[in-house]
Amino acid sequence: MTRIEAVRSAFPAHRYPQADLTRKFAELSALRPAQRALLERLHGNAGVGARHIALPLPEYDGLRAAALANDRYIGAATDLGEQALRAALDAAGLTGRDVDLLVVTSVTGVAVPSLDARLIPRLGLRPDVKRLPIFGLGCVAGAAGLGRLHDYLLGWPRHTAALLAVELCSLCFPVSDLTTADLVVSGLFGDGAAALVAAGAQAPGGGRPRVIATRSEVYPGSGDTLGWRLAPDGFRIVLTAELADVVERRLSGSVGSFLAEHGLTVDDIASWVCHPGGPRVIDAIQKSLRLPDSAVELSRRSLAEAGNMSSVSVLHVLEKTIGTRPPPPGSAGLMIGLGPGVSAELVLLQW
Repeated sequence: MTRIEAVRSAFPAHRYPQADLTRKFAELSALRPAQRALLERLHGNAGVGARHIALPLPEYDGLRAAALANDRYIGAATDLGEQALRAALDAAGLTGRDVDLLVVTSVTGVAVPSLDARLIPRLGLRPDVKRLPIFGLGCVAGAAGLGRLHDYLLGWPRHTAALLAVELCSLCFPVSDLTTADLVVSGLFGDGAAALVAAGAQAPGGGRPRVIATRSEVYPGSGDTLGWRLAPDGFRIVLTAELADVVERRLSGSVGSFLAEHGLTVDDIASWVCHPGGPRVIDAIQKSLRLPDSAVELSRRSLAEAGNMSSVSVLHVLEKTIGTRPPPPGSAGLMIGLGPGVSAELVLLQW
């Protein structure tokens, strides 16, 4: 089994209340009065109090070209990724040379060489470190990355592996030809990074949460519900109102069958680490699984404090779970990641 040694989040220095971000987005987009009223209503209902963004607000005035925004992404994502991974390694009492596998996930920019390669000299990683950059999984990638890290450690139980999620969503916000979906996501998504360090079953030490098993599932017929499309001005969101409905209809079956394989039911889960995709997505998780408000409290808190950070968010909720409300020893937990596909990634934990 995989033992989680440490989880640490990192955020850009620039943090603004939701109202400030709403005003700036309206200014950049030159919205008509009716559009601005809709924007303010959508942002007000997003469940977000404040968000971190990669750059100071005035610097977004000159980022209309996709190439320029991506150049800023590479520099800022590398810096923020270094900060998060260094913090997680320090918390685990390890150095970069201890890492045998580095998984890096990001969907808000493109970097070749990839971020993992750029971090080797910064963190003192070994030149022979195994690297797995992941692009395309979107919000589900935090949980999926942990799942693939666990798969690796099952085969290499004496190794140490690290997962880094970095998302700079603010560099992808569109400001022209806006759809209602664009207005929705402009009020939800924030920037951040999170790193997780884990060891295989044969590594020394104990007393930390462990990964018991994982499950991946893609729901048929939902491929056009959530994702990116490439436009002249960069990535543009694909988002339909069906997302929450798909989650509410399908998640219960996925979770129920997965838990049954391990002799468990929903009632046996002491801690829920759920992706805070937005108020409607959190509501859909709660309704589908018939969870009490307390089960998704930390997910709603993460959303309020930092917005939906795509692949970073579920790791941020895991960090909060470990640090603020550690479950009883021996109890079960379940991480739920959701993303394009529509896909779900489930990670069974034991504390």
